[in-house]
Amino acid sequence: MKYILAPALICAALLSACSGSKSSGEDTTAADTLAVVDTLKADTAAGQICFLRTEGNANQDSTKVHLVIKDNKVTGQMQWLPAEKDSRKGELHGTQEGNTIKAVWIFMQEGMTDTLAVEFDFPGDKLSQKPFKYNDKTGREQTDDKAGYTIVYNKVDCK
Repeated sequence: MKYILAPALICAALLSACSGSKSSGEDTTAADTLAVVDTLKADTAAGQICFLRTEGNANQDSTKVHLVIKDNKVTGQMQWLPAEKDSRKGELHGTQEGNTIKAVWIFMQEGMTDTLAVEFDFPGDKLSQKPFKYNDKTGREQTDDKAGYTIVYNKVDCK
């Protein structure tokens, strides 16, 4: 999104600078361009980062994670998109302590809203998740607290 937004804003700034009459001798195009660059830096500083995991024989199943990290607060989206099953799409809300992100994933699946606690290891350059396991007593999936961070995501450009 930011890769589309930046050129559009720069073009708009250049067009508005060329079409208006100047009341002073200052160059407003340079100031407008700097404002766009500052906005892009602010987005990056806000900690937006995206990850993708593909699996299956032909990499037909994917999970996308978009994180926005500010201080220790984590928000974002997570989408589980299997090719032959119903998807899960929803929001992440949690906190980061050191490299550990603990969040609640609020998602829709088959028209129903559900939640799962998720736990990630995020040293800054990659993202790993603890897997889910089925709890016979509750009849629900839950994060396997005893497992390692075995689900690995690759960093991708946010779109």
